Amino acid sequence: MATTERAETGIGRRRDRRRDRDRGQTAIEFVGVTPLIILLLIALWQCALFGYTFILAGNAADVAARAGNGAQGNQDAACRRAGREDLPSAWQGKAYFGCDTEAGPLYKARVELDVPVLVPGVLDWGPTVTGEAASAREG
Repeated sequence: MATTERAETGIGRRRDRRRDRDRGQTAIEFVGVTPLIILLLIALWQCALFGYTFILAGNAADVAARAGNGAQGNQDAACRRAGREDLPSAWQGKAYFGCDTEAGPLYKARVELDVPVLVPGVLDWGPTVTGEAASAREG
């Protein structure tokens, strides 16, 4: 009997109108937040590329220093060849290799790589990551 009384007084009809007014609110909120989620994912991907480039530069410098130090003959060419060998092709294009030509207790190598934007090998936006390594000179 309570339902009949509500229907007669119009309370039930007011509640139904309120529910209809909120319909679609979740869809609108999702559409509004989606660009922010996409921007966050792009920023995270760019941070991952920056970190991966840093790892590649450090590893290439380490390999180049060891190869240049142990090479017989042209140490500079061996250093550059070994450093470039393990780099993915997207990072090889503008890679700079500086191999040590000075006498001293350590053979040093320096590698500079450009950080790609979103897709490696397509856009380079300027920041350069530097990796340096040294190897004790052999006898």
